[in-house]
Amino acid sequence: MVVQLLKLLKLLKLKMKPINQILSKQTFSKEEIIQLLSAKGSDEALLFAKARQIKEQYVGNAVYLRGLVEYSNRCKKNCLYCGIRAGNADVGRYTVNDDEVVAAAKYAYEKGFGSMVLQSGECSDERFVNDIELLLKQIMQATNNELGITLSLGEQREETYLRWREAGAKRYLLRIEASDADLYAKIHPEGHSYEERLKCLKILQKLDFQLGTGVMIGLPFQTLENLADDLLFIKNMDIDMVGMGPYIEHENTPLYVYKNQLLSKKERFDLSMKMVAVLRILMKDINIAATTAMQALHPQGRQKAIEIGANVVMPNLTPMRYRDDYLLYEDKPGIQKDSGDLLTELEAEIQAAGAFIAYNQHGDSQHFRARTN
Repeated sequence: MVVQLLKLLKLLKLKMKPINQILSKQTFSKEEIIQLLSAKGSDEALLFAKARQIKEQYVGNAVYLRGLVEYSNRCKKNCLYCGIRAGNADVGRYTVNDDEVVAAAKYAYEKGFGSMVLQSGECSDERFVNDIELLLKQIMQATNNELGITLSLGEQREETYLRWREAGAKRYLLRIEASDADLYAKIHPEGHSYEERLKCLKILQKLDFQLGTGVMIGLPFQTLENLADDLLFIKNMDIDMVGMGPYIEHENTPLYVYKNQLLSKKERFDLSMKMVAVLRILMKDINIAATTAMQALHPQGRQKAIEIGANVVMPNLTPMRYRDDYLLYEDKPGIQKDSGDLLTELEAEIQAAGAFIAYNQHGDSQHFRARTN
């Protein structure tokens, strides 16, 4: 990727514009986005300052909490980058029982989180669909129908999405991971369809979910052109919320063989920061998560992301006994910290970022409200 970057910068050299001139525009061309993602030093500082200004003007300094429950690591898919892929025989498979999920939901509700996220590997059999539907109803009943619920459960049939919507889920996160069809094919085995992924995103939007997606940053084979296209894809899809962060390798995945060809962890983190900043400027009123992957590469990763554009954090409420088996990537932070310690840590980070936690609020995407109105 480094060699590609140097070649690309040479090609763009004659087209380079002053960063201030680019940042004064309402929208950016693909070439301008690439230049912003290449920013260093004072240019990078200008980019971050502009993103911070946009964030304060359009979404303010409130940060919304989404209590995360990693419901199950059972997965029918074999994505080449993922630690819980079906082909990884070294993972102990689990599904959190209903009582534990409801207890986590009640904890989130009582602590004023406002929302929770149910995430799992991809399953679509009838038992799984029924279990999630029942679980959603239990969560709503246990929290006086007040807790906001986001699902991140992969590709499903339209009928399934509708059932879950009617049972109480209002948001859905389905990461595209790579918006370029050729790159998507390189990081997924046969049987994984880019077209199906895109179709599901469109169905979710049609069903009136607050729609989230996201990409990995610093993948093998990925170029700055790919990342610029990712940002334009998110904008053109009219996405309401985004969770994206650096690609982090896992030794039990096929992509691990490319570990020596990756950008350094610092470079991946820095590039992720610039992706967050450019996205905040491009899509001023969406929700952007400060992801755990950013924290994995920098001890103040979440805080720094909040400073320049992010406004959502997902503290992990998964029962401790399951967390070691939900490692999508290596060096995942916080898996041995209990929920109370994590919340105390988050409060300090968010305050240090010049922001505050908006307790007892769903934190719905302003973009969703504007789009649906």
